[in-house]
Amino acid sequence: MHDLLSMVTALRRPRLLVRAARSGAAEYRRDRHLQRLLGYGTLPRPAPALMKLMDIESELDGQRRTGDTAYSLIRHIDVLIAMMGEARLIRSAQSGETLDGVL
Repeated sequence: MHDLLSMVTALRRPRLLVRAARSGAAEYRRDRHLQRLLGYGTLPRPAPALMKLMDIESELDGQRRTGDTAYSLIRHIDVLIAMMGEARLIRSAQSGETLDGVL
């Protein structure tokens, strides 16, 4: 778990992209956001969800860097918001806070 959070912390993205995601992370609701990003059905636990989101984000960042016309800035920010939200849930679980049945 700690390695997963370290990987998220080690990501280097443009400052404006991160600032936009941070401002949206305060409104993150996993049931709404994750279903839109990962598909409908049972939501995965925070760690597997974060791993999947990191894969999606990596693809989006590759598109951004190469100037791919399929790149969506809005989707990239949505994925970063979800990553921040899931990382927050993992950190809360590690510190022993209750997560209202998320885990």
